[in-house]
Amino acid sequence: MKNVSRFVLGLDFGTESVRALIASSSSGEVASAAAAYPNGQILHQLPDSPVKLPSLFALQEPRDWLSSAAKATKAALKKAGLQGSDVVGLGVDFTSCTMLPTLADGTPLCWLDRFRENPYAWPKLWKHHGAQSQTDRINKVATARKETLLLRYGGIIGLEWFFPKILETLENAPGVYDAAEVWLEAGDWFVWQLVGGTGERIPRSSCQAGYKGMWNAQDGYPSESFLRAVHPALRSVVREKMPGRLIAPGQSAGELTLSMAKQLGLQAGIPVSAAIIDAHAGVPGAGAAQPGTMVMVMGTSSCHMLNSEKEVLVPGIAGVVKDGILPGFYGYETGQAAVGDSFEWVRRISGQKDFTEIGKQAESIPAGADGLLCLDWFHGCRTPLMDGSLRGAFTGIALHHEPAHLYRAVLEGSAMGVRWIVELLKDGGVDVKRFVATGGLPHHNPLVVQVYADVLQQPITVHPSSNGPALGAAILGALAAGLFSSSEAAIRNMSLPKKGEARIFKPTKANRKEYDRLYDRYRTLGKHIQSTNPHRS
Repeated sequence: MKNVSRFVLGLDFGTESVRALIASSSSGEVASAAAAYPNGQILHQLPDSPVKLPSLFALQEPRDWLSSAAKATKAALKKAGLQGSDVVGLGVDFTSCTMLPTLADGTPLCWLDRFRENPYAWPKLWKHHGAQSQTDRINKVATARKETLLLRYGGIIGLEWFFPKILETLENAPGVYDAAEVWLEAGDWFVWQLVGGTGERIPRSSCQAGYKGMWNAQDGYPSESFLRAVHPALRSVVREKMPGRLIAPGQSAGELTLSMAKQLGLQAGIPVSAAIIDAHAGVPGAGAAQPGTMVMVMGTSSCHMLNSEKEVLVPGIAGVVKDGILPGFYGYETGQAAVGDSFEWVRRISGQKDFTEIGKQAESIPAGADGLLCLDWFHGCRTPLMDGSLRGAFTGIALHHEPAHLYRAVLEGSAMGVRWIVELLKDGGVDVKRFVATGGLPHHNPLVVQVYADVLQQPITVHPSSNGPALGAAILGALAAGLFSSSEAAIRNMSLPKKGEARIFKPTKANRKEYDRLYDRYRTLGKHIQSTNPHRS
């Protein structure tokens, strides 16, 4: 690394907004700013249109990504007291699998008049759950054919992933499918807009492809014979509609074009890193350079990321990809589909203005929520069941229970889900030695971190930055710009907390017995809900 501190930009695209973070190569985060998407999550009706969406749809508008990124970047530069010419590298993380169909030049189909009112031409947000039947068929065919690709994903392809969403469009809107010349992840689309290119020069992230697109470095994407068995028209989708080159996060995808530099207020020609999944960016952003550290990236949903020096094909994980998070390690992904939005659901239905009062009340309720137990599958179960059709439940509810009991039970249910994930990894032979929490939720809601520590009976470190993924994206931008010789050196300089900066939540030993008992009840309830699921095979 050069002796003089240099500045890089990380763009963190979340569910509701994008955050721009300026970081120094020698000291980490300098300033950040966020900008909400004007259309937010498109859940009920297309913008400026009478077209109502089917249930379980979740879409977004690509123009929002562009305009909000420009707004946030300029605001972050102003806060940092820097000029756009001071930034020498750029990294991008994005929700996944958020994906879209485009023309060969990158124009999203939803921008075309003939497709503007067709929901299938719009980007499908990660939480879009309209492809259940297609997911079921992909899993059924893969299982029948004994496809080895299943082993890398815990035995199940997820509802939120890339190919189920393509198949959904093929079957329900064949005109959109036929018109699509390129299918790709939103993170790849945004990087494509930053650096330009056509055809095989389109940059694609090996992280996004590896975890959500059933790709691996040895075998590539699923075979044409498998895709044909799923649907005859799907056979050539990779060859004909998925052009591009696979690039690992931290490697340069190209240089920022003049037109995008003007939009963002930066200088043209700076290196841009290949995209990374937002949760995965939280690992370098949380200062986790060594294997065995579970980084819990907590937000609307949560992903629990872990690097290991060995590959173990553990049933129930969301994926294991070589170099998928950091070079030189096997990156494991697990997660929970509903976390922050579950807490928000309780707040909303209980009529609370914010979490202040209900949080105080929940904190005073003893472990176990006075007999109330929550199964936290309000948006399906990712790990360990990888079944988006499952639904949550409460048991033990009585007339004396107040909204704070519901809230406490949801916090505890979420923690029970993490404990199950940790047991799954350890039983499979993957070491989990340390826990780090990052994202906005651990900073805004310390009670949930304490409950997690009590349920796991392990200390949890909260990284001082509430912008872990954005900082991680900036670190990848620094690597793409050649400011460091290794990811470990970049993390050490840019995100490793100094002594006393991180907050550590220690487990309450007095709660251990109660939470052991509650965990047994949680697992029993989970078995019952799974066995009575109407979507099960």
